[in-house]
Amino acid sequence: MSPERAVKQVLAQYVRAADALDGETLSQLFIQNGKVEIYYLNAGDPTLLFVLNGKEQIANAISNLMKPHPPKGWSHHTTHDHIIAVEGDYAEMDAQFIRFDSVGAIRPEGGWPVGTVGLKGSVIPTESVYYKPSLKLENGAWKITTHRIYHDLTFAFPEQ
Repeated sequence: MSPERAVKQVLAQYVRAADALDGETLSQLFIQNGKVEIYYLNAGDPTLLFVLNGKEQIANAISNLMKPHPPKGWSHHTTHDHIIAVEGDYAEMDAQFIRFDSVGAIRPEGGWPVGTVGLKGSVIPTESVYYKPSLKLENGAWKITTHRIYHDLTFAFPEQ
């Protein structure tokens, strides 16, 4: 496998772990002291919102701080237009990302109306982001050193 494809696979594993809200699996894609930097892109003028430092904070944020999926619901983090540069044991990536939330419809108490067929529910885009991870080759595996996430939408925090 080419280094570029191997780097792209790390992001594919990342988004699947994010969909599953599996912080432990996601955190294993990072070096021990890796970090996640979250920005609000603010029409091209990035503002740093917060930083997650180390595997423990990263795992906790994914498993315990992200909003859980609703009943019959799931998320799909999709990445597109990957730009990857590899220089020896280091790599940089820039990828566009859209998150879609899907929620299956609840079957009515009396059953579906006569003639109803097919998939029922909704798919709604909920996030628009740029992912810009930096990676390094560590013991034969690509690991994220810093994962920069640039949100296009305003980020709301719970009241403190």
